Amino acid sequence: MKVGILYSRIRKDEKLLLNELRERDHEVEKIDVRKQTFDIGEVPEEFADLDIVVDRCLATSRSLYATQFFEAYGIPVINSHETADICADKVKNSLALEKAGVPTPATKVAFTKESAMEAIEEFGYPCVLKPVVGSWGRLMAKIDSPDAAEAILEHKATLGHYEHKVFYVQEFVEKPGRDIRVLATDGEPIAAMVRSSDHWITNAAKGAETDVFELDDEAKELVQKASDAVGGGLLGVDLMETEDGYTVHEVNHTVEFKALDGAVETDVAGTVVDWLEEKAAAAADEELEVSA
Repeated sequence: MKVGILYSRIRKDEKLLLNELRERDHEVEKIDVRKQTFDIGEVPEEFADLDIVVDRCLATSRSLYATQFFEAYGIPVINSHETADICADKVKNSLALEKAGVPTPATKVAFTKESAMEAIEEFGYPCVLKPVVGSWGRLMAKIDSPDAAEAILEHKATLGHYEHKVFYVQEFVEKPGRDIRVLATDGEPIAAMVRSSDHWITNAAKGAETDVFELDDEAKELVQKASDAVGGGLLGVDLMETEDGYTVHEVNHTVEFKALDGAVETDVAGTVVDWLEEKAAAAADEELEVSA
């Protein structure tokens, strides 16, 4: 199997994948998207014999365009452009989960400071304001008062990018000081961990402590439904525990798993590569059927 790895920086996550692929004698084509050009008509020669491509781009914009090009070239890509497009945008993410009947925090979207303030007042305090595009818990704000709301909305309104003019307001979910990250392939959990912190943002990138978590049947069912809602693939599904069960607040498409790998006994990279081999074989079989 010849695998293309789309990247802009090789992190520990990518090293885990690369080591596993090479240990199995798979050929790897590292594709630095910062240096690569994509032709709208012809497949670049270096891509011609790729069996599958794995998107590990850091930048959302590069991920969205690159996955679209590989699909245009007829080369299987993990994850699909459709999945990346939904997961990269919190509004699309929430809409997909809601449409699929997956429990997810109540959310409102507004396009002006005034209407955003109305949404905040409807939720009451505290509530949460998030950027529509972003990761690692950055630029998220817990709003505790009208004064704080006005200041944060004014700040966002003066920022240059149009995405800051989309106000994504969400209810504040009382959780037990932790949330749950599940790494799954097409809805099948590989492993799960809890991320615990005294801070309201329980994110490993923000210093949360991690530990293995055993999923019950309800959580497994939600992971499958959440994966299906965004188109499937190699995904990180984030859940929070509530009095009524679980709620899914986000599905991530270029999911990091180094913290998970350190928290569980499961061979995370090995299981991911098992799945990639299956996906590449299935794509090859499908191509043979089409050409027959």
